[in-house]
Parts: sequence; C-alpha cells; structure tokens
Amino acid sequence: MKFLQILISILFISLTGCVNSVDNQTPRNEFVNTEVDTYKLDIESTRLKAKEASKFCKSKKMNEEYCVLIDMKIHSGRKRLFVWDFKKDTIIHSFLVGHGCCDSRWGSDLTKEKPVFSNIEESHCSSLGKYKIGERGYSSWGVNVKYLLHGLEASNKNALKRVIVLHSWEVVSDDEVYPNGTPEGWGCPTLSNNSFKVLDKMLKVSKRPVLMWIYNN
Repeated sequence: MKFLQILISILFISLTGCVNSVDNQTPRNEFVNTEVDTYKLDIESTRLKAKEASKFCKSKKMNEEYCVLIDMKIHSGRKRLFVWDFKKDTIIHSFLVGHGCCDSRWGSDLTKEKPVFSNIEESHCSSLGKYKIGERGYSSWGVNVKYLLHGLEASNKNALKRVIVLHSWEVVSDDEVYPNGTPEGWGCPTLSNNSFKVLDKMLKVSKRPVLMWIYNN
C-alpha cells in the first residue's frame, strides 16, 4: 500500500512538472508578433532626423516651425507620419499613412512590413527623400483636397511627373490597425480623412513651404 502511494506521488509530480514547463513556454504566434512589433517609433532616432530636417529647412528658407516626417521602417498598421514641432522638439501629431503597392494588388496591405520604393513612372511605388509640400488643389479622393509634392532629391525628383500627391483616402483608418496594414495605393502618401483635416489646417496657413521627408533608415 505504501509503495502504491509513493508511485502515485511520483507520477503526480512528473505530470505537474510537464504542465508547468509547457505553460512557461512562449507560444509560437506570440513570439512571431513580438518580433514584428519591434518596428515601432524610436523617438531618439526621430529626433535626430528632425534636427537634420531643421538645418535643411533653414538652408532652403522653408517653414522653420514644423515639418512632416514619415518613417517607413515602421509597420504600416502603426502611426508613422509625424508632425514634428521644431521649437517644442517633439511630435505634436501622429497619423497612419499609406504607401505605394508597386507590383502588389492595389488596396491590399501585402507590403505592410517591407515597402518597396521607386522613382520610376508607372511603378506604383512610393519614393524616398525630402519633398516640398506645394500647391493646394482639388482631389477626387477623400476630402477632395490634395497637395502637390516637389521631390528635392534624385530619389524622388519625378514626383510631379508621376502625380504623387499628399491626399486623404476613405479606407485609411484614424486609429492603428496593427497587425493589419494600411491599404496601399499607387505611390501617394495617404491619410485618413480626419487626420488629413488636421494637417490641412496647418498647411493652409503656413507662410513658407513645409518639408515632408520620407525615409527608411
């Protein structure tokens, strides 16, 4: 009888240990999501970009109050367009923003983690580099307003020719949609209607051209 009790105790301890060891393991899906989720805002890295942007704006006589930074390293389901206030040295607005689908399906989010960039006409890709946000005009998308974008670097000099403009799109969300991505268009940076209204209000009263910088490093 005593032997049987000891045997039952040993089996119970073994089984309990197995259960605990399994419970303490990180589930496979959770691990994968954690890896992807590292693509978030790095405020110090963004601050360095903003300092460089500030120098550029001063040298080009552009708006020295704020600029628009778009960090394409960040997952498209997370807010990655930042309005940076130079005087406050911080982000005052952050929005979701769509990028170009390139060879993927229009309106999909197939490149939400790894966008492809190009300056070639009909590529349907977004282009990296610094832009001058130009003239305000009519758009058939979103809130029916767009801003022309003047590419200031070799990597985006065809922006006007490619009709790459800043505009809103009804399918872009106000809030983060991660782990899903933001729907992808034909290369234009696209915001939600509400987000665009906030930025539009600022751009309309700016006395100098505003810098928009799309980067991936």
